[in-house]
Amino acid sequence: MSKNRNIGKKSASKLKSRRKNIPSTEQLMEGILKGDQSMLARAITLVESTNPEHQEKAYDIIEQCLSHKNDTLRIGITGVPGVGKSTFIESFGSMLTDMGKKVAVLAVDPTSTLSKGSILGDKTRMPHLVNDPQAFIRPSPSGESLGGVARKTRESIILCEAAGYDVILVETVGVGQSETAVHSMVDFFLLLKLSGAGDELQGIKRGIMEMADAIVINKAEGKNIKQAERARSEFERALHLYPPKESKWSPKVVCCSSLNGSGIPEIWKMVNAYAIQSKASGFFKNNRQNQNTYWFYQTVESLLQRQFYNEPSVKKAMLPLQKDVEELRISPFRAAEQLLAAYSKGLK
Repeated sequence: MSKNRNIGKKSASKLKSRRKNIPSTEQLMEGILKGDQSMLARAITLVESTNPEHQEKAYDIIEQCLSHKNDTLRIGITGVPGVGKSTFIESFGSMLTDMGKKVAVLAVDPTSTLSKGSILGDKTRMPHLVNDPQAFIRPSPSGESLGGVARKTRESIILCEAAGYDVILVETVGVGQSETAVHSMVDFFLLLKLSGAGDELQGIKRGIMEMADAIVINKAEGKNIKQAERARSEFERALHLYPPKESKWSPKVVCCSSLNGSGIPEIWKMVNAYAIQSKASGFFKNNRQNQNTYWFYQTVESLLQRQFYNEPSVKKAMLPLQKDVEELRISPFRAAEQLLAAYSKGLK
């Protein structure tokens, strides 16, 4: 019995010492501004936490980081599983660090423990970048809603920029809405494609094509070079059918090989050309301001939704109304109105 009591005391003392070891906001900020990856990682962990105390601390850090942002480029990278996103990021990111750039890699993936192509597993496929002191790789938290993961990734971007990272690569692992989420937090959106998979344009959503600032045909090496060039021509023809972009940028289609590095420097030159053009026209700054407004409204909606469903009067009315909707005793629209009425009544 005394043995169990001793074990309990040891566990409690370990927990107490861990709590004591949590850095203060000042210590975290000092570490972030010095580019300390350990402190940056700990600050991002606070951002990802659902603990109200941690969230308050995270908001304080984020607000302090806003005034320390440097001149950065945020690049979104998307593509179907198997297209070679991790190999591309390894090749592209390594080239940038060789040029003296500091690179942060973040992911938007609400189901990262289930999708086999996620950056969580792909860190092992980026051996050079993972061990590069000029690079910081952070997987997204798993098992959360897309909105939650995307918001936390956006907040992590702010912390990485304050830590002195010049280029932020945001990878989307999921499909569909995750592309829209990533597009709303980056300056340049890059769509990775493969050639030789039948009809090159089949299965590409119009929305993703419209969002793309560049389409990169990956794995253009060996016998696949001719197919990649054919795919490039098809995509170029398809892009002519789309209306001009608000940025006035004409989306480019390029081929590359992440394995041998061909085409990778050209992609960086293209991204730079976009940055120069969009900054000169004022679009770059306006776009970031619009993104800030977008995330402000997204967060308001998220907080309102959480408050709504946590209201006791809503919890009480929810199941009976749901049952009535299922049994066709009431329309979903009328049920929603009644649920809102219950919420309003509960607030009085």
